[in-house]
Amino acid sequence: MKLGAALMDAQAVLAAASDSPRLDAELLLGEVLSLSRAQIFSRLHDEIAEADAQRFAALVRRRRRGEPVAYLSGRQGFWTLDLEVTPDVLVPRPETELLVAWALECRPPQGEADVVDLGTGSGAIALALASARPAWRLTASDVSAAALAVARRNARHAGLRIEFAEGSWWAPFAGRTFDLAVANPPYIARHDPHLHALRHEPMLALTDGADGLQALREIVAGAGAHLRPGAWLLVEHGYDQGEAVRALFAAAGFIDIGTRRDLENRERSSGGRRP
Repeated sequence: MKLGAALMDAQAVLAAASDSPRLDAELLLGEVLSLSRAQIFSRLHDEIAEADAQRFAALVRRRRRGEPVAYLSGRQGFWTLDLEVTPDVLVPRPETELLVAWALECRPPQGEADVVDLGTGSGAIALALASARPAWRLTASDVSAAALAVARRNARHAGLRIEFAEGSWWAPFAGRTFDLAVANPPYIARHDPHLHALRHEPMLALTDGADGLQALREIVAGAGAHLRPGAWLLVEHGYDQGEAVRALFAAAGFIDIGTRRDLENRERSSGGRRP
C-alpha cells in the first residue's frame, strides 16, 4: 500500500471520531515513519512497509476510540515548546496560551520576579514563562508526583530551570510569597457531558468532583497570604464561569479584576491584583 492510500483509509476511519481526521492521520503516520507532514506529502506514492502499516493501523484504532493524538505520539506543541505528554498530565491546549500571554503583560519585560504555577501538569505554563522571561524565577507545583516527573523531564529537555514542589495548590508554600501566580485548575463540573470526551485524560486534573469551582475557590481565597503587594493572580476557567470567578476575586479583596476571552470569544481566563 502506498502512503497516500494509507492516509485516505485512516481518514475515513477517523471521520466519525475526530474533528480533524486528516490532520490526525497525518500526525500518526508521521509518528510511525519519523517524518514531518511535509515529508509525507513528498512521498505519497512510496510504499509503506507492512510492519509500519500495522503499527499505523493500531494507532488509528486507538485514536478512533478517543485517545488524544498527543498521547499516541507522546508529544504536544505549546507556545514555542515541544513538550512530552503522557496520560498522567492534561494535553496542553491552545487556549491556555492566553493565560501565558496575559501573565507576560503583568510584569515589565526586564527585571526579576518570583512566579508560581499552581497545578503545573506537564509544566507547560511554567516553561513557557521561563522561556520568555529568563530573569524570572519560576516555581511549579502539582499534587501528582507522576505529573511532576513529566514536568521535570520537560524542563530538562528545554534546558530551563524550574523549582518543583509537590502538594495541593498553596500547601507547599508556607511562608513564601510571589510577584505573580498562575493556575489552570480542574474546573469542569462533575456532571458535565464534556467529561466523557476527555475520559483518557486524568480526571484529577479535569474536575473537582463537584461544581467545578472548588479548586478556584481554594486558590483565590488562599492567595492573599502568598502574593506580595501589587502581585497578580491569573486563573483559567470554564467558558461559563467568568462571572462566578470574578466574584471570588472581589470577595478576596482583589482589585483591577478582569477577564480575557479566547479566539472563540468565550470567557476563558480571569485575574486580579492584590492591592
